[in-house]
Amino acid sequence: MSFFRSLLLLVSITCFLIANDDRPPIDHDFLAKKDVQSFIDMMVKKHNFQRSYIESVLKNTKLDRDTLNRYTGRYKVGTTNGPWERYKAHVLDPITLKKAKEFKNKYADTLARASNEFDVPAEYIVGFIGVESKFGEYTGDYRILDALATLAFHPNRMQKFFKNEFKHLFLMSREQGYDISELQGSFAGAMGCVQQVPSIYRTYGMDYNNDGVKNPWDLEDCIGIIARFMRQNGWRNGLSAAVKTNFTGKRYQGIRATHKYTYPVQKLNRQGIYPIEPFGEPNAYLLLTRNDTHDDLWMGGRNFRVLTRYNNAATYGMAIHLIAESVK
Repeated sequence: MSFFRSLLLLVSITCFLIANDDRPPIDHDFLAKKDVQSFIDMMVKKHNFQRSYIESVLKNTKLDRDTLNRYTGRYKVGTTNGPWERYKAHVLDPITLKKAKEFKNKYADTLARASNEFDVPAEYIVGFIGVESKFGEYTGDYRILDALATLAFHPNRMQKFFKNEFKHLFLMSREQGYDISELQGSFAGAMGCVQQVPSIYRTYGMDYNNDGVKNPWDLEDCIGIIARFMRQNGWRNGLSAAVKTNFTGKRYQGIRATHKYTYPVQKLNRQGIYPIEPFGEPNAYLLLTRNDTHDDLWMGGRNFRVLTRYNNAATYGMAIHLIAESVK
C-alpha cells in the first residue's frame, strides 16, 4: 500500500485534464520479447492461466505510443496532476460545482448509507468522484490492455510497477469475467468513476448497490469504494481537512509549503500564519495554491493527508476539499 500511496495515483487524476496525442496505438509484436515470454511462464505456473489464452491476448495487443511518452521524458513528471489554475478551470468551474450538487441530491440515499457505515462525510465522497471522473462522465478512452502492456514491457520510470499492474489486469479480468480486450480507462490503466488501476480495484472494489457485480463504472459502487478507502486510510470525522489562513499577500515567500510533512501550529503562528477558522490539531501541513494573480495559503490536517493518499498531490486534495465545501 505504501507504494500505491506515494507513487501510483499520481497517474490516476482526471482523464479530462490531458489531451490524447500519438493516437491510435499501433501494431507491435509483444510475443517476440523475452520478458513477455517470462511473464507468460509466470502466469501459467503461478496463476494457472492457459498459455494459449495469454498468447492470443498479447498477439492482438498494440503499442500505445501516447501512454509511453508520458513516462519516458516527453511529458514532465507531475503533469498528470495539473497546475492549480487547470483544476479551477476543469473541476472547480461553476458547471462542475453545479453537477456536484445534483450528484449529491440524486445519490443522497447511497451517500448517506456510505457516510453512516464508514463514518466519513458524504461531501468528500462527492469531491473524490467529481475530481476523478466528473461524476462518471470521463472515465478514459484508452484500451487498458494496450496501455499496461506498453508500460510493462517498454523501459520507463515506472516499468516495474506497471508490470505488476499488467499481472493484476489478467487476474481481475478472470475474477470478474471481463473481456480483457474491451476494458477502457486512463493512459495509465486506471478505470471507472474513481479511476482505479487493477491492483487497487482488487483491493477496494465492491458491490455497494448489491446488484451482484463489483462494477468500477457504477456510481453507487464508486460511492462505497471511496467511503471504504477513506475509512481504511484513517479519516476522522470532526477534524478539518483544510482551513484557509490569514495570508493576504500576492505571493507567499515564507517557510516551505508541503503536504509531505507537518509543522507545529505554534511554529506557524510564530511565522504570522493563523487559521481563519478553528483548526483543532497541534500540527498542520502548510498548503499553497498558486493562482494566476496570487497565492492562497492553507493549514491542512490529518484528513487532508487521507485525500492525497489516493493521489499524492496537494492540488488534488485541495480540489476535493473545495468541491466538498461547495456541497455542504
